[in-house]
Amino acid sequence: MQIEVFSYLCILCFSKFKTYPMKALEDRILSDGKCFDGGILKVDNFINHQMDPILMKSMAVEFVRRFASRDITKVLTIEASGIAPAIMVGYLLELPVVFAKKNVPNTMRNMISTSVYSFTKERTYQVFVNKDYLCKGDKVLFIDDFLANGNAAKGIIDLVSQAGAELVGMGFLIEKAFQHGGDALREAGIHVESLAVIESLDNCQIKIRR
Repeated sequence: MQIEVFSYLCILCFSKFKTYPMKALEDRILSDGKCFDGGILKVDNFINHQMDPILMKSMAVEFVRRFASRDITKVLTIEASGIAPAIMVGYLLELPVVFAKKNVPNTMRNMISTSVYSFTKERTYQVFVNKDYLCKGDKVLFIDDFLANGNAAKGIIDLVSQAGAELVGMGFLIEKAFQHGGDALREAGIHVESLAVIESLDNCQIKIRR
């Protein structure tokens, strides 16, 4: 517990300094990431299938630092790949974490839903949240693994709006800049933070924006 308190104090102390790309994540992408045709980057051996909890915690610490000036009451994500980083962020902030479900349990009532197009799976699906957990007046930080075209982010914006909550920021582990989802979000005035930004995957070569 003392280590956690010390880590949090360090976050607060350094939160005022300029944001830089997260080198540990960038190095891991370059060493272990795999590129496929169609602009697909596979990071399933350390982020979204097998996970590196040490790296995941470091990324969560960086998100907390970057959003330290924001008033946040709830962390939101979409199942499944966003759950791990969102939980880490929620743990550090001592806030509840809600994930939008892709299937509706028989027990879910009072729900809101929206449609999201998956770039990697090339299909549209519905996501659902119980309004008891995403409430009017909540100040929401959205955390996810990838930002590509911004389709998941658009769905989250819709859910937050339906709930009467306020979106205070969006954090992504990896942004694929060449697909311009981040540009659209920033132009809309949303506070977006990406820990690593992929400039290009042309010829299956991973080029990171430095």
